[in-house]
Amino acid sequence: MTPEPTTPFLRACRGLPAAYTPVWLMRQAGRYMPEYREIRGRVSMLDLINNPELAAEVTLQPIKTFNLDAAIIFADILPPLIGMGLKLEFAPSEGPVIHNPIRQPYDVDILAVPPATETMGATLKAISLLKPELDSRNIPLIGFAGAPFTLASYAIEGGGSKTYLRTKAFMYQHPAAWKRLMIKLATVQADYLLQQARAGAAALQIFDSWVGLALGRADYLRFVQPYNQMLFNQLKTANVPVIHFSTGTTAYLPDVAASGGDVISVDWRMPLGWAWGQIGYERPIQGNLDPIALLAPWRELRYQIDAVLEQAGGRDGHIFNLGHGLFPETPVDNVRRLIDYVHEKTANDA
Repeated sequence: MTPEPTTPFLRACRGLPAAYTPVWLMRQAGRYMPEYREIRGRVSMLDLINNPELAAEVTLQPIKTFNLDAAIIFADILPPLIGMGLKLEFAPSEGPVIHNPIRQPYDVDILAVPPATETMGATLKAISLLKPELDSRNIPLIGFAGAPFTLASYAIEGGGSKTYLRTKAFMYQHPAAWKRLMIKLATVQADYLLQQARAGAAALQIFDSWVGLALGRADYLRFVQPYNQMLFNQLKTANVPVIHFSTGTTAYLPDVAASGGDVISVDWRMPLGWAWGQIGYERPIQGNLDPIALLAPWRELRYQIDAVLEQAGGRDGHIFNLGHGLFPETPVDNVRRLIDYVHEKTANDA
């Protein structure tokens, strides 16, 4: 029998009462922090991810600076594609670029499905290095990976996209190859996430960052949901809570929730209270402050924070987070004030 969790974050993940609303922030280790910029000034993104000691150091930077309730391993969703045979580069002015994108069914068939212990060893080692340090602080570590559709969109587009034209065209033109691709991605990601849990991650998050910006409900149900369900079903053996994050899925949020996940993380485009009603109040929820609110003066930021907390209604099972990741322009002081304010306000309300 799994013991009852003691940290506010893990208790909220299980829908249990907590001393206050826990807070962590997507991209909490990133360019808004001077110490991170110093490291990135001398180390490339991939080199940083592939250096377990440096990745662990960066993961700890926000934990040492703020009173956060969870750490998230410093990594990226795309490196598992390298092990599958795709050539990934993080170009300074372009972001991620894949130099041999998927263009035809044959490109899917030659993709490998390697074990994470062979291809993602650096991230797994970083997790194992972090566990003693975080355990001493009573801070749980979140592992993460990309969902099949989001990874497929990068692999087919060759990078980011505003239209997802190539991805959707491939999906429609080659449905059998699309199925093979999604099964391969779900298989690789399930193994990677399970290995993160075995290495010491106390929770897992799956990022389906682009699915709602690319697909309507009918296409989601046909081309995405079966493979997300496959992925989430395989993660049940991890025995840790799994968070399901997507963006732009307001029109079919119940279908996203039906795909799996112990916690549903929602973007800033929908009222949190409405979203919670859609997924069911028995299901924990994460979110959903607009990250741009952190660039506002405190009077406005506080108003925006209060609005999210009011939507949550003081229910058990709310994890305060952003509706997407922190921007590099975010003032460090605003991050600190947000975290402390949520803790103080919800502890007083308890």
